[in-house]
Amino acid sequence: MIFPIFRFLRAALATCVLLLSLGLSVGVAPAFAIEKSSAPETAEVYFIAPQDGETVEATFAVKFGLSGMGIAPAGIDRQNTGHHHLLVDRVELPDLDAPLPGGDPSVRHFGGGQTETELALEPGKHTLQLVLGNYMHIPHDRPVVSEPISVTVK
Repeated sequence: MIFPIFRFLRAALATCVLLLSLGLSVGVAPAFAIEKSSAPETAEVYFIAPQDGETVEATFAVKFGLSGMGIAPAGIDRQNTGHHHLLVDRVELPDLDAPLPGGDPSVRHFGGGQTETELALEPGKHTLQLVLGNYMHIPHDRPVVSEPISVTVK
């Protein structure tokens, strides 16, 4: 059937656009404008676990919550959807007008549509925050960002 070919080409084009847009981080000017996806006013991203202030083991489960929108993997452009990005020990939010940076250990991508993960951190106090990205890892027009939480690793 011809339709799967169109889906493949659309995904390939989205991947190419994402790779070109990452040129922003190395000083290369992109040849296109970044288009953000819209997010409903009611959209909210939050932590199901752990809870703010919780003491956790060195390896612990992190469960992401989302209301007012749905989850879709990176590369799949569906209205009112996105995928999670977990910020670990970030002092500031990354640029919310560009694709969330890859290769930065403080920004963990869950482009497969995952809603939970196991996280291993060194002992001490850490901060966690969630940012929802669209199919190209770009935060939405009204960024859907959680409140930061802190955890203490034993």
